[in-house]
Amino acid sequence: MSDTTVTAALLIIGNEVLSGRTQDANLLHLARVLNEAGVQLREARVVPDVETEIIAAMNALRQRYDYLFTTGGIGPTHDDITAEAVARAMGRPLMENPEARRRLETHYRAAGLELTEARLRMARTPEDAILIDNPISSAPGFQVENVFVLAGVPKIMQAMLDHIKSRLRGGQRVLSHTVSCNLGEGIIAAGLGEIQRRYPQVDIGSYPRFGASGSFRVAVVLRHTDTDLLTTAAHEVATLIQHLGGEVEQITVDA
Repeated sequence: MSDTTVTAALLIIGNEVLSGRTQDANLLHLARVLNEAGVQLREARVVPDVETEIIAAMNALRQRYDYLFTTGGIGPTHDDITAEAVARAMGRPLMENPEARRRLETHYRAAGLELTEARLRMARTPEDAILIDNPISSAPGFQVENVFVLAGVPKIMQAMLDHIKSRLRGGQRVLSHTVSCNLGEGIIAAGLGEIQRRYPQVDIGSYPRFGASGSFRVAVVLRHTDTDLLTTAAHEVATLIQHLGGEVEQITVDA
């Protein structure tokens, strides 16, 4: 494993997400897959199907992070404008990719369907883009420099992500320790703040969970790349809880 830090961002594109009509299901999956590959997802944004908005967000994110992933906007309809936006952001002409067209022709011929002009829109990519396989509906995603353009449909997005994992250069993997207890956040807040000040490099968060019978639990999650540091900080959290009269119900280590 490399000792470097490799970062990424996600740009979610689509009016349907912002309107609440569609619930995004890609962020969680992407974060998990990237962490396994040693890539830390640092930021996620949602933008509408407006070319200027997509370009502005894309240019900001691709320059700030090692990788940028986009989801949505590569279908056959008029509001699927991600390919155009990527081409303009990268300063490349938008073209019909011959290999993408071949894949679409094969797919629709086998399905007994016509490859219409609308469907041919899905063969367009910026010049010199690298295709990303789509084993489900054949319409490919694509990569341009450090930008990976994926479908918005979760099943297809996940299949595309599986295809490109080998292209990613990973770095330090973020690990986590979770300390679960029966005390409320208000009780542990001051002591937890002191521990955070002693370990500023560790990401420490507390997350309450309420049961149907009115019971509550708090999970304190600590995240860092150094397992020894995490173990030490988690032990201090457990000691704090016990000192305050609480019970440490579980300490979970996520490798």
